[in-house]
Amino acid sequence: MENTTAQQPSTVDPRTAILNGYVLHVLEEGKEPASMFKFAKSLDMQESDIYTYFTSFTAIKSAVWVSIYDATLKQLEEQEVYATYSAREKLLGFLFTIIEEWKKNRSYLLSLYGHDPKALKQQFPEEVKAFKGKFRDFANELILEGKETDEIASRPVISDRYADAMWFQLWFVFRFWIKDTSPGFEKTDAAIEKSVNLAFDLMGKSAVDTFIDFVKFMYQSK
Repeated sequence: MENTTAQQPSTVDPRTAILNGYVLHVLEEGKEPASMFKFAKSLDMQESDIYTYFTSFTAIKSAVWVSIYDATLKQLEEQEVYATYSAREKLLGFLFTIIEEWKKNRSYLLSLYGHDPKALKQQFPEEVKAFKGKFRDFANELILEGKETDEIASRPVISDRYADAMWFQLWFVFRFWIKDTSPGFEKTDAAIEKSVNLAFDLMGKSAVDTFIDFVKFMYQSK
């Protein structure tokens, strides 16, 4: 969702007007509105109009996160070459693309998460849960693809945690990026590449897996 810089035209649907209005308020005030009543008044709406779409500011923030996810996935799927990517390349593509979406909303995200150490320490802010659910679905698809191509190894118990590991990696990238002051966020780019390569090296078939397979083979061949 891109930042808005003007009052919403009448052609914008109410849900989008609420989202854009909320982002605009945070950008201008550096914090969320004091109350839903005041927020509705600033949009020339009734408070009950907002409750038709969102029951709290947390729900609005959640919708902003989901819109960022949807925009990221849309950009990826519009690239014909994306379908030919390996699981590793798809995760890299997702992370580099979502960084671009975050950049469009950096001032908004900094206002909410950049000045509060507690906000960055939280692994699961309430408003990020829907975004997390969508990303986990995406991660599980990558894991299935990776297993089919032997890019990712199937391991008892551990395999069930791969999607969680990818989520922690995404949240790590967000927290790294929100604090990154390097030109062009070049340090974040490096962090993405190094962390994804490490993750897939760990999830891939290692010498230990090969040894275990050999031992099993020898035992079953007796």
